[in-house]
Amino acid sequence: MSAVYILWLRQIKRYYRSRARIIGSIGQPILFLLALGFGFGPVYQRAGGGNYMQFLAPGVVSMGILFLGVFSGIEIIWDRQFGFLKETLVAPVSRLQIVLGRILGGATVAMIQGFLVLLICFIAGFRMERIARLPLAMIFMFLIAVLCTSIGTAVASVLEDIQGFQLIINFLVMPLFFFSNALFPVAGLPRALQLIVQFNPLSYGIDGVRGALTHGFHFGLAADFGVLGLMTAGLVGLGSYLFSRIQL
Repeated sequence: MSAVYILWLRQIKRYYRSRARIIGSIGQPILFLLALGFGFGPVYQRAGGGNYMQFLAPGVVSMGILFLGVFSGIEIIWDRQFGFLKETLVAPVSRLQIVLGRILGGATVAMIQGFLVLLICFIAGFRMERIARLPLAMIFMFLIAVLCTSIGTAVASVLEDIQGFQLIINFLVMPLFFFSNALFPVAGLPRALQLIVQFNPLSYGIDGVRGALTHGFHFGLAADFGVLGLMTAGLVGLGSYLFSRIQL
């Protein structure tokens, strides 16, 4: 497992060498937080929904994790193009350890970034209702990070050009985010849209974070943890399998 630890640490150091990437990755969540939180907040409150910032902040935190996690897969394509991936794959360690190190490293970075977004949410006016549940929220944030990093790894393992990766990831990420419960509550939606939200694994991660940080779980703690955990395990397995089949 030493190879997993080394690759995990390498992924973290590699990301935090670039301050521009750090600033850029939290820019979009901050934009959504400010524009929607303060823009739609009064409308949401007049409609009887309460404080919209309390509802929106967990979704924005998950958004920061989602985008950073899936786009971490692009490093596989960069390494393939510049020859670094070949040097890694010829090392005397299994490809499973290599991909696990990459996934855990990318997920750790995404989770740290999500925590930074959470701190910004506090500055913007978000308040936790149950501070004792913060560890539970961190568990859900980490599961979301692993889920999203595995998606990026799986897509990058079957592609060889960055442009194709960006197109496919945008095609996957935008529906995952907008057809979840990140921006609007599930109750009151048309039945067809409710079904889409319920089949979206990200919805259960966001509901878990929101339930841990605020007033409760829509789907239930057991359902959130069970569905998200199973989907995360399945995508880790898929990403590992596709990575193991990379031909250099």
